[in-house]
Amino acid sequence: MTTAAPLAVTMGEPAGIGGELSLKAWLSRQSGDRPFFVLDDPDRLTALARELGLTVPIAEIGRPEDAAPRFASTLPVLPVRLAAPPKPGHPDVANAGATIEAIERAAVFAMAGRVAGIVTNPIQKKTLQDAGFRHPGHTEFLAELAGGVEVAMMLACPALRVVPVTIHLSLADAVRSLDADAIVRAGRITAMGLRDLFGIERPRLAVAALNPHAGEQGAMGDEERRIIVPAIEALRREGIEAQGPAPADTLFHAAARPAYDVALCMYHDQALIPIKTIDFSGGVNVTLGLPFVRTSPDHGTALDIAGTGRADPASVLAALHMADDMARRRGA
Repeated sequence: MTTAAPLAVTMGEPAGIGGELSLKAWLSRQSGDRPFFVLDDPDRLTALARELGLTVPIAEIGRPEDAAPRFASTLPVLPVRLAAPPKPGHPDVANAGATIEAIERAAVFAMAGRVAGIVTNPIQKKTLQDAGFRHPGHTEFLAELAGGVEVAMMLACPALRVVPVTIHLSLADAVRSLDADAIVRAGRITAMGLRDLFGIERPRLAVAALNPHAGEQGAMGDEERRIIVPAIEALRREGIEAQGPAPADTLFHAAARPAYDVALCMYHDQALIPIKTIDFSGGVNVTLGLPFVRTSPDHGTALDIAGTGRADPASVLAALHMADDMARRRGA
């Protein structure tokens, strides 16, 4: 695929496992895979490969268009220089600027059509926020970089797709902020994303309840009656196939999953616990609603194993393959 636009992979947290994942992803390349390049510090990747005993020749490139011709024999790296040598397991605020720069440059390339999509390695949110980063995570930052578009975060694996309506909030704040408009907005973005990026002509949305037993007719909470049912009715009026509210304790078992294409969940852990239980290594984070393709491994920076060579590249490989599939559906 020497003529295909490449994917851009960001460095993520330099003290985490992102660099190791990038190296191992290149080592796992197969004939016919879409080329990718990494926005990272080439000196640190060269040193990391040597420390981990990985034979990965690094090729510095000056632009995304240089990646494809180099990809078969070298890992193309578009330099983003670190301010301080990273120490595995110990994030340094001094390197937050480089982490953010890699994301920004990847987004600019994507919006200009110079890459087919971006795959983001995990970031350490607290470290970035200590450096002045004001966003809860990648999803919100990329939405701003794309011009303030409305987005939804979807986690996907072969057996399950989930979208949390509220994302990076405490549980108490998530319940307080939940309203019908937020559910309708997430459902609308989700349905459009499944059509455009996954080729599902008429997506089926299962909407999770908030309370045990879907509120037990108001005995265990009235959010279902006041908020969730009106949202489902609004989605149906827009021609979106939505069902529920479904008690979350029965929504995710194997016999229930064939009845829907995605589960719309009310808060972060309601969505992420089932998918990480079903397929921790193969889960992919997808941002729906962006004008470009973005995926990410469905795990964190794994500071506890950084630098040990134990990082599993399965999720980043799944993210690369899913980004390629979505880019192809968009004609990239």
